[in-house]
Amino acid sequence: QVSLVESGGGFVQAGDSLRLSCVASGFTFRDNDMGWFLQAPGKERELVAALSSRGSATYADSVKARFTISRDNAKNTLYLQMNSLKSEDTGVYYCAPLSFWGDRYLPLGDYWGQGTQVTVSS
Repeated sequence: QVSLVESGGGFVQAGDSLRLSCVASGFTFRDNDMGWFLQAPGKERELVAALSSRGSATYADSVKARFTISRDNAKNTLYLQMNSLKSEDTGVYYCAPLSFWGDRYLPLGDYWGQGTQVTVSS
């Protein structure tokens, strides 16, 4: 079965950096587009960064130029380098496989890990 294990979150100050990791199993990681979602307090889960199986990255406007998504297919691992963190980046981060529908990415199925909490203090 599909397993997604996120890690790397923490409590940091505004302007600090964090690197999140997501180890995936139960599907062919290298063949799938992957993404990082943020569920901020009181808000719906939103996609903040996506990386296609071919290596093309897209970002939400809120994180452009600050976050970098990457992957290591040999390790079945997805990363999110988060720099210049802001208080609005606070929330639980999840990784998930994606599907592309029309003009946007959507989660592929209902596969979610436990997430990793990021708290940015201003």
